[in-house]
Amino acid sequence: MNAAIIAAGEGSRLQTDGVAVAKPLVPICGVPLIDRLIRMALASHAESLSIIVNEEMTDVRRYCENLSLSIPLNLLVRSTPSSMHSLFALAPYLNHAPFYLTTVDTIFLEVEFKKYLAFAQHQQHTDGVLAVTDFIDDEKPLCAKLDKQQRITTFSDSQEGYRWATGGIYYFSPRIFNLIPDALAANTVRLRNFLRLLLQHHYTLHGYAFSKIIDVDHAKDIAAAEEFLTSHNERS
Repeated sequence: MNAAIIAAGEGSRLQTDGVAVAKPLVPICGVPLIDRLIRMALASHAESLSIIVNEEMTDVRRYCENLSLSIPLNLLVRSTPSSMHSLFALAPYLNHAPFYLTTVDTIFLEVEFKKYLAFAQHQQHTDGVLAVTDFIDDEKPLCAKLDKQQRITTFSDSQEGYRWATGGIYYFSPRIFNLIPDALAANTVRLRNFLRLLLQHHYTLHGYAFSKIIDVDHAKDIAAAEEFLTSHNERS
């Protein structure tokens, strides 16, 4: 299993709220967002870690370049139009083994993440396992319906009639990259639309429930994330 982090967003909403630090370096309980995910990658025994950052975030690039890790690091500096294109850009590093992918602004409990990975690694006949939560506090959530076998049957941009929302944590088989030409030919934009395309092409996706996942998009989310982790004794 390999690990990947998408840290290519501009963090414009945080900047509008007066947060001057680049989003991947925003500290939560004193630990930068990206560093928390890097630590989890090492703890999960990933064979490699791939990170994509945009060309404008020179401080994030330098931070990653100065890392000294016990596993190979693939650092890709590229500005992309969406998280879907960031995933596709990372494909050369991820197309030979199962991998998990997180967006850099996602806060969740490490104890739940370990159980999620254990579940995902035992799903031999699935193409992906997506973290979902019924704590929905996102401006534009991607909601999902699950059947009795925890398979995802549909996605929706509306919460109406949907209990679950995706949370920026994904475990994929490299088989998903076979759909890149179809996605680009169809002018697919955004990762959520690529997920829809996977279902349309009969790829199997499962959902795994987390108690709470917080996206750090605004300044208020920093305090909410710190309170969440502190209340569960997960400060780092």
